[in-house]
Amino acid sequence: MQRRRLVLLGACVLVCAVLLALPGRARAAGDKVKVFILAGQSNMEGKAPNALLEHQAEAPETKDLFKHYRKDGKWIVRDDVFIKYLDRKGPLTIGYGSPGRTGAELEFGWMMGDRFEQPVVLIKAAWGGHSLVKLFRSPSAGMPSEEKLQAELTQAQDRVKKANEKNKKKAPLPTMGEIKEPYGSSYRAMMAEVKDTLTNYETMFPALKGKQLEVAGFVWFQGWNDMYGGAEKEYASNLAHFIRDVRKDLGVPKLPFVIAAMGQNGSKPAGGAMLEVREAQMSLNGVPEFKGNVKAFRTDLLVDKAAEELFPTWSKNLEQWKKTGGDRPYHYLGSAIWFTRIGHAMGEAMLELMK
Repeated sequence: MQRRRLVLLGACVLVCAVLLALPGRARAAGDKVKVFILAGQSNMEGKAPNALLEHQAEAPETKDLFKHYRKDGKWIVRDDVFIKYLDRKGPLTIGYGSPGRTGAELEFGWMMGDRFEQPVVLIKAAWGGHSLVKLFRSPSAGMPSEEKLQAELTQAQDRVKKANEKNKKKAPLPTMGEIKEPYGSSYRAMMAEVKDTLTNYETMFPALKGKQLEVAGFVWFQGWNDMYGGAEKEYASNLAHFIRDVRKDLGVPKLPFVIAAMGQNGSKPAGGAMLEVREAQMSLNGVPEFKGNVKAFRTDLLVDKAAEELFPTWSKNLEQWKKTGGDRPYHYLGSAIWFTRIGHAMGEAMLELMK
C-alpha cells in the first residue's frame, strides 16, 4: 500500500512538471496585457518641454540619460507600449504630457515595456489644479461636514452678491446642490477614462485586438492644491480612502499603488503645508493594510541640481535656461532630467510591489 502511494505521488509530480513545462501553461497567467493607471494633477500631466528633451538628447553632458529613447538620431516609437491620455492615444513616445511637453509617463512606460513580454497600456487621467480634498475626493471619504459646506456656500453667495452690486445684475445665488456637485468629479472622470479604455481598447489600439487586459498597477502624482485651506490636515485620510475606493471600483483588492510624494522644495528642506502633505503621503508606507502593496517615495531627492541652481537667474540667462529647464518650481522646473528620474522611481517602486 505504501509503495502504491509513493508511485501515485511520483506520477502526480511528473504530470505537474510536464504541465508547467508547457509554454502556454506556464505563461497563461501573464499573457494578459498589463494596464497601468497614472493619475494626478499638473505634474502627472508632465511639464518637460519637448524642445528641452531634443536638446539634452544630443548634448554631450546629458545625452546618455536619454539614449535608450532614441535610435539613429530619432525618438523611438514603441510598438509594445500604448498610452491613452484624455483625447490623445497611440504608441508611447515623447509628447504625451501637457501640449508640447513630456512627463514621467515616458520613463515609467519604457520600464514596464522592457519588463513584460506582453504589451503594456498606460491610461493617464490628470488635470492641473485638482485637489484630493475636493475634485479627486473618493466616495468613501464622504462629503465635508455640513458646517464646512455651509461656510463654502456663504462665501460663494457673498461673491455673487458683490458681483451683482458692482455690475448691477441679478445673477442667481449658488445653491447647496451646486456647492456639493464638484466634490468627487475628477474621481468620477478618472474612472470614466479607465472604463472607456478597458471597453474600447481594441478600437483605440488595433494591435491589441483579441488580447485581454489586466489592471496591474496605479501611480499617483499629486498634492499641490491640498496645501491650502486646511486640506493638508486630512490628506492622509483622504488618500487612504482613495486607494481603497480605486481598488474596490476596479475589482482588484491588492492593486499595487505607487505614490510620488511632493518634492517641489528640491534641495531645500520642505516646510509648512508642503511638508505636511509629503509626510501624509509617506505615512501610508506604515499603514498595516497597505504593507507590500503601497509604496510612496520622495521626489525631492531626485532633484535636477543644474536646473535648480540656474532657476533664480533664468530670465537673465534665457538661452541657457531653455537648455536646462522649462517651468517654475511647482512644476519641477520643467526639468526633463527630474521628470525622467521620477518616472524611473515610479517604475522601480511598481516592479518592487509586483514581485
